[in-house]
Amino acid sequence: MNGPSGRVVSVHHDQRHHGDIIMSNVQRRDVLIGSALAAAAVAAAKPALAGDPSFMNNVPDPLLAADDLPTFKFALEKSEGKVIGESYGKEATVKQLPISKGIAGVSMRLEPGAMRELHWHATAAEWAFVIEGGVRTTVIDPQGRAETNEFEPGDIWYFPRGHGHMLQCLGSQACHFILIFDNGYFSEFGTFSITDWIGHAPKTLLAKNFGVPAATFDSFPKTEVYFARGAIAPAQPAAPLQGVNLPPQTHKYRLLAQEPHGVYKGGREWRVDASRFPISTTVTGVILDLDPGALRELHWHPNADEWQYVIDGQVSVTLFGSHGRFRVETLEKGDVGYIPQGYGHSIENIGNTPARILIGFNAGTYETINLSQWIAGNPADVLAVNFAQPPELFEKFPKHDVFLASASGPDKSARSDGR
Repeated sequence: MNGPSGRVVSVHHDQRHHGDIIMSNVQRRDVLIGSALAAAAVAAAKPALAGDPSFMNNVPDPLLAADDLPTFKFALEKSEGKVIGESYGKEATVKQLPISKGIAGVSMRLEPGAMRELHWHATAAEWAFVIEGGVRTTVIDPQGRAETNEFEPGDIWYFPRGHGHMLQCLGSQACHFILIFDNGYFSEFGTFSITDWIGHAPKTLLAKNFGVPAATFDSFPKTEVYFARGAIAPAQPAAPLQGVNLPPQTHKYRLLAQEPHGVYKGGREWRVDASRFPISTTVTGVILDLDPGALRELHWHPNADEWQYVIDGQVSVTLFGSHGRFRVETLEKGDVGYIPQGYGHSIENIGNTPARILIGFNAGTYETINLSQWIAGNPADVLAVNFAQPPELFEKFPKHDVFLASASGPDKSARSDGR
């Protein structure tokens, strides 16, 4: 037995009681090791309980264990989705794209006068990029602080998981935006809508809750409205009923109004993570412009999955999954691509016109390791042994991070991204 000081104390026969278990040193060691492993497992599970998506991404996925890589492409804009009037929502979740367990996406269009009604998401945060038209949003946090914002093409918003919000078309032109959620199992059509809740709660309960007669709710919708439709929204938003009580961090960021994060011979990149948009703690967003023939070089992301939506153009996306597994998909305008965390990939514009890709990552910080940078980070003799090639050959390779190569190849002279 272990004494108070941790020493092993011998037990005489006259001290033993019926049913006592006396362990050998080997047995005791095994028990201690087992206890340590159990404690480590509990500690390892804490990030998942805290909502750290990178931990969940490390859980083995049977879909990725097959001899061949599964498809990582879905034709989002060609899917049916939910259509009400001239408004629609089309989603890409694990149901439509089984590989996309870490991120879901929605393409939503609102006609003039339409509103995606007041709702919240219990299992995912929402990040959005506006492609066309104007959008007004309201959002409230658990402290009762509310913010109203208006968005133009190139702007983004972020609503933390569980925060109530609404989305409304502004003006006489329809709006179109892409929503990215940090949970591939999330469904836009399974959200918590205010009309659905009030429509199913007893009117006597609602009367007590709001301090109004039960008959007040006789004409309220009895089922989920989802897309509310009315007059075109006023040009100037009215103040909330409670008055102005703003949160400390804004939910809006004007991504394309900023200077590009990187300018290259073959394209441009805009990027926003939590360092620039502090409230966006679980999603990083990128707009990548590729000139015809340009290549976003071979790379991987150590900390996040990648979700792609082609806004314009046609691109070829490659995916490397180890064990000799390699897959290529062609994505056209309106298609979605998905890259699991840590998997090697590239994006190449194979069309005759510029391509623009919206990219989302389910992490608030951006991490990438580019193949050119990895090569440049090793001595020539190491590379020579690794590839069974003469060391002199690698003097011809770039000495810096390429990131993006034009149709004629990388610029080997100097970095062009300003970093």
